[in-house]
Amino acid sequence: MSTGSHAGRPKSWVAVAIIFIGFAIGGVGITLGPDWVVFGVGAALVAIGGVIALAVDIMTDVVVDEPRA
Repeated sequence: MSTGSHAGRPKSWVAVAIIFIGFAIGGVGITLGPDWVVFGVGAALVAIGGVIALAVDIMTDVVVDEPRA
């Protein structure tokens, strides 16, 4: 049985939350017209969240379980 966790660190979840919020804002911007300013704000938030994700090294949150028999 593995003792690893797939939950991730709080810093990583903040980055994911920023990306998710940016995606939602961008989606609203596309459906409202489209409103390119709102879409641009959402896209900028996604990009900022991506930079934050790289800065906190989000990819090290992956826990590889031992092989199962």
